[in-house]
Amino acid sequence: MNKYKEIIVNSYSGYFNYLKNELTTLHIENFFYGLIIISLIVFVLEILFPWRKNQPVFRKGFWLDTFYMFFNFFLLNMIILIAMNNVTAQLFNDFLSLFGLQLTSIQLVDLSKLPKGLSLFIFFIVSDFVQWNTHRLLHRFEFFWNFHKVHHSVTEMGFAAHLRYHWMEPVVYKTLLYIPLALIGGFSIKDVFIVHFISITIGHLNHANIGWDYGPLKYILNNPKMHIWHHSKEMPRKYGANFGISLSLWDYLFKSNYIPNDGKDIELGFEDIQSFPNNFINQELYPFKK
Repeated sequence: MNKYKEIIVNSYSGYFNYLKNELTTLHIENFFYGLIIISLIVFVLEILFPWRKNQPVFRKGFWLDTFYMFFNFFLLNMIILIAMNNVTAQLFNDFLSLFGLQLTSIQLVDLSKLPKGLSLFIFFIVSDFVQWNTHRLLHRFEFFWNFHKVHHSVTEMGFAAHLRYHWMEPVVYKTLLYIPLALIGGFSIKDVFIVHFISITIGHLNHANIGWDYGPLKYILNNPKMHIWHHSKEMPRKYGANFGISLSLWDYLFKSNYIPNDGKDIELGFEDIQSFPNNFINQELYPFKK
């Protein structure tokens, strides 16, 4: 038990030092300023090419979403995910040791031995497929859906809505993602940075007030005209549709795609959204009250 306490303490102190360095040092892999740059670029695109022209630039929920964006991207990592990830890794290694195994002995692919472009592609594809399945899980079961409602409480769509989500969501995502990624070891923190920011950029664009579908690439890449239907209040499919995170490919392959028309002015949310809280604290407490 002391081993796990030490891991948690070291995780917090290490992440605190890392975050302090991110705020005070400019470098190519800076998460803090990278998020700000991506957000500003997509925000400018919303202003220059608005899809819903009657929607205000500072739409309903804009400032709440902005708070969520920084809370979930930085503070949430410090509070929960960094320590949880390190403890999960140690628990998994301890479990394998019961059978005389180590993490490296169960790896199916060592990405460090492959060409960089191929290793990044495999890492991206595996991550996105696991997250697509996890997203379906959040819609399928009421327990998870009550947490996921926070993300679907957006009623006017914009780029910052991408990171409006309850803190329990990444706990589920990271837990289910850990073992598949453990099976394809050999990726570096720089690889994680590259793939993560590709996903952040696509996710910002998916939620932005931009009427793009990327032409023929819409069958591969998730896009605003597809993702708007995922947030539709009126959904004929019981558990929803268009679950793609970065890729729309999985929805087309497994027949969970749904785009009946351009969806520009559809109503967003869910059936009982009128009773859903509209402030951060009560949204965080909502699933536990349910």
